[in-house]
Amino acid sequence: MQRKGTTPVTLDLFADETPQPAIDEQIGPQSFVFRGFALPFVEQLLPALEAILTQAPFRNMVTPGGYTMSVALSSCGEFGWTTDSQGYKYTRTDPQTGQSWPEMPEVFLALARAAAEAAGFADFIPDACLINRYIPGAKMSLHQDKDERGYQWPVVSVSLGIPAMFLFGGHARSDATRRVPLFHGDVVVWGGEDRLRYHGVMPIKQAEHPQLGEQRINFTFRKAR
Repeated sequence: MQRKGTTPVTLDLFADETPQPAIDEQIGPQSFVFRGFALPFVEQLLPALEAILTQAPFRNMVTPGGYTMSVALSSCGEFGWTTDSQGYKYTRTDPQTGQSWPEMPEVFLALARAAAEAAGFADFIPDACLINRYIPGAKMSLHQDKDERGYQWPVVSVSLGIPAMFLFGGHARSDATRRVPLFHGDVVVWGGEDRLRYHGVMPIKQAEHPQLGEQRINFTFRKAR
């Protein structure tokens, strides 16, 4: 898979930078890991994230089974993803504040669209971005992203901060999983025939990132409706 490159947020933002080669991985017929793909965007991603979190702070949600998630969540975009005793769902408003979720920043949208295009999914316009915060010990159990209305669009997942071990499985929970280490700036895209593969994150190991400290931030872009 030959990378098509990122789309600059502004015409001259990275004009003086020489593109760096990256070792990318194909982990499924229509699933790819793009190493360092988000790095050119980080300077704008982090202040945009900070602004989002002032409106919609991280919170540890409770699943329908009564389990408090170890991963803290927020959202931005037209829809946000939530879970409570009634189930998993997308909402237009933050149940904690009653306000609309923060607007998706242009730099978020530009990164998501560029990564999707690099994976062969042109014209992807996400309307939801789930923002997850992992601290050491936090994990995400194997699951499918299936709360969206249609599956014709990919999932774009961005990793920032300390490393994580991503688990990428098959179409049944019992299928074998592949372990994929993810580092600051890596982006994973999966869609098409791979769209409903099970995936998760192993418990985060103790580490510290020079910019983000002892945490991993994950953006997951989706087309909810």
